[in-house]
Amino acid sequence: MKTKFVIPLVSMTLAVLIMAFTRSKAVTTVYLIGDSTVADYANNYEEGKDYMKVRYPVTGWGQVFQQFLVKDSLKKIDKLIKTDSAFVDDRARGGRSTRTFFQEGRWRSVYENLKKGDLVLMQFGHNDAAEDKPERYVNLEGYKEFLRLFIEQTRAKGAKPILITPVARNFPWKEGKLQNIHGLYPDAVKEIAKEKNVMIIDLNQKSMDFFTKKGQPYVSENYFMNLPAGLYEAYPNGQKDNTHFQTKGAVEVARLVFEGMKEFN
Repeated sequence: MKTKFVIPLVSMTLAVLIMAFTRSKAVTTVYLIGDSTVADYANNYEEGKDYMKVRYPVTGWGQVFQQFLVKDSLKKIDKLIKTDSAFVDDRARGGRSTRTFFQEGRWRSVYENLKKGDLVLMQFGHNDAAEDKPERYVNLEGYKEFLRLFIEQTRAKGAKPILITPVARNFPWKEGKLQNIHGLYPDAVKEIAKEKNVMIIDLNQKSMDFFTKKGQPYVSENYFMNLPAGLYEAYPNGQKDNTHFQTKGAVEVARLVFEGMKEFN
């Protein structure tokens, strides 16, 4: 009698172990699509060129986002990510709008690799709104149409889209408060989120509020690419840039995005 139960018991035990092992090895890929404020400058720079010598300290928030998706942190967003680990795949590139990101085949590359349960975080707007740069510019209706496309194709693969309004620039300031520089583009993202019933992180508002609390002098010096001459090898003459982030600023923006993800729980 004992022999009859040994094989089924062993089989069940093996099945449980295999399932446990499979779950522990499962990885959710978190794709980031967007522009230069999201991009990874360290890992996607021209081959043969040293990031530390030619671009540092410019840093996209996607470049430092992985540190917020470690095992302990994933417990705080387990409604979004149900695996024990997550990998950030930052596909964002400088100068891209929704249209050029699509036309260059960058979205297709993401779409072809999407699997069920993956996330796609999408933050565009800086370049879509650039009317003075027709090679990038996308009007509001076109902007919304490309967002619809990304959302629908993400869902078609069983993945989860998350819309993100464009992060604030470091201007204009009025009476000590940072103002919206993106016109109606953040509102367009909100409209699409409502229309398509998509999760949204209002990073434009979150970043304006956060930077306002820190104050313009601190934010300008520590978060944005306003650099004195002679401090960094890549910028011997210094730099004045109120759109792109130094590493410290990128980390704070990445934190705001993660805080937004926690709110979905």
